[in-house]
Amino acid sequence: MRIVIVGAGAWGTTLSLLSHDAGNATTLISHRAALAEYLATHHRHPTSLAGVTIPSAIAVSANAAGAIAKAELVILAVPSQRLREAILPVSGELRGKIVVSAAKGLEAESLLRPTQVIANVLGPESGALITALSGPNLAGEVASGKPAAAVVAGDRDITAVVQLALATHRFRVYRGDDVVGVEMGGALKNVIAIGAGIGDGLDAGDNAKAAFLTRGIAEIARLGVASGAQMLTFSGLSGIGDLIATCSSTLSRNHTVGRELAKGRTLDDILASMNEVAEGVPTTKAAFTLGSRLGVELPIIEQMHGVLFEGRTPKEALHRLMERDLGREQHDSLLP
Repeated sequence: MRIVIVGAGAWGTTLSLLSHDAGNATTLISHRAALAEYLATHHRHPTSLAGVTIPSAIAVSANAAGAIAKAELVILAVPSQRLREAILPVSGELRGKIVVSAAKGLEAESLLRPTQVIANVLGPESGALITALSGPNLAGEVASGKPAAAVVAGDRDITAVVQLALATHRFRVYRGDDVVGVEMGGALKNVIAIGAGIGDGLDAGDNAKAAFLTRGIAEIARLGVASGAQMLTFSGLSGIGDLIATCSSTLSRNHTVGRELAKGRTLDDILASMNEVAEGVPTTKAAFTLGSRLGVELPIIEQMHGVLFEGRTPKEALHRLMERDLGREQHDSLLP
């Protein structure tokens, strides 16, 4: 297929490698002409994916409209907060295309999931076939050739096309139909990962980490189901799978934010020092607002909101979680 990946960050560049390995005619788009020129000339990323070579067969361009017009499948791998502005100039070219969202977040102002943002911009008459790709996919590991798996959610016939377009001997792609669940899992795990990083930074220990992830997936599921997701989706790759990877790896940007907050650094200082976007920060604000709107209890997300936006210290957030009223573990409340 002719595949275009919009977004030349770590994940977008990695997706271009996967597309190329799967035998597709692949074009990687950067909105910055200087970065596009660097990638095309040096065949490596200047700030991410150390040691990874970008094959010369992958075309690199800053001309998104021209490339998308010729594509059969377009993958949008830009941060969720920039997604709307990235697709507005090329909305006409996206008409009738298979569009895959690879973003993991909630738009801060609208609280929309990425596929909803895409549909909102393109409109009901666009004919675009929109799907969502998610899973435990740390870009550095995937780009270096380590095995991984993901799930693509949407219409059955369209996800089958995407599955075949991206699957390789080192990247296994599953299909699903729960777009809401796949996107909510991918977005909210970033919030939980900030908390996991705080716990690691405070040396809270493995028992605390296990408990935190367990309660974290319960929170993700509560808000996801309240938003229209299927409960069982959160037991899959885009739920507990992505949560484990993001909360456990030093390659995770959101986990890094949490660890640095535990050291006493300010959020502004941490974000200014990062080459890639930590999606969990704006998604925390969106999830907090969405939970309030839907009446969903979200103690971890509430504490992360307190640390990131209300001046609460990481230690205070930990103490508040540990001192909550005691209750029973209500598995029945998590059933469909």
